[in-house]
Amino acid sequence: AAVTPRTRLIATSHVLWTTGRRLDVARLRAESGVPVLVDGAQSAGAIDVTGVAAHVDFYTVSAQKWLCAPEPTGALYVRDPERLRVAQPSYLSQQGYEPSGAFAPREGAARFDSGWIGAPTLAGLVAALGTHPEWRYARAAEAAARCRELLAPLVEVVTPPGHSTLVSFRPPGDPSELVASLHERGVVVRELPGRNLVRASCGWWTSEGDLDRLVAGVAASG
Repeated sequence: AAVTPRTRLIATSHVLWTTGRRLDVARLRAESGVPVLVDGAQSAGAIDVTGVAAHVDFYTVSAQKWLCAPEPTGALYVRDPERLRVAQPSYLSQQGYEPSGAFAPREGAARFDSGWIGAPTLAGLVAALGTHPEWRYARAAEAAARCRELLAPLVEVVTPPGHSTLVSFRPPGDPSELVASLHERGVVVRELPGRNLVRASCGWWTSEGDLDRLVAGVAASG
């Protein structure tokens, strides 16, 4: 879709969850001149996003994915905090649940509370952030590149090289059957419905043995 004078915000993914392609969101922001909100579900924790986040307006983090934090934890980076100012909140805390369905707001400023804070999950997030080694991005990229290299003779790899830690490929047979077969071998991959694709996710924790089991399972299915 084209950006028009009516466009107020562009919302897009940094890394596409289907093909693993990485979008140049910093360039999108610079050339469009429109505020950009980036979904970092498949990028934050998998690749270094520090430089990119500094050039967009909003960047969301799904911490339960590549950061290995508890569900449902996450974060929102806002380059200009003043952009969070709204004329009217979209969420109001109510005083109680009425059988009739009537809404009774809480007294005073408490009516603007966003609910309870899950301290245990936030503690888990903090702990997870402290467990990632400095070499995590290099190792994850290395694992993804090796995965591509091993799969290339067997299937059609659709993820562009060097884009992300996702490796999506098109198997010669039925994707769902391959996913089930690999699961029996202790390999967890995901079928991408409607696309005839299977997706492998490579993190800094992915070992050579993991990749060998994946490739052996794919080869056996063909």
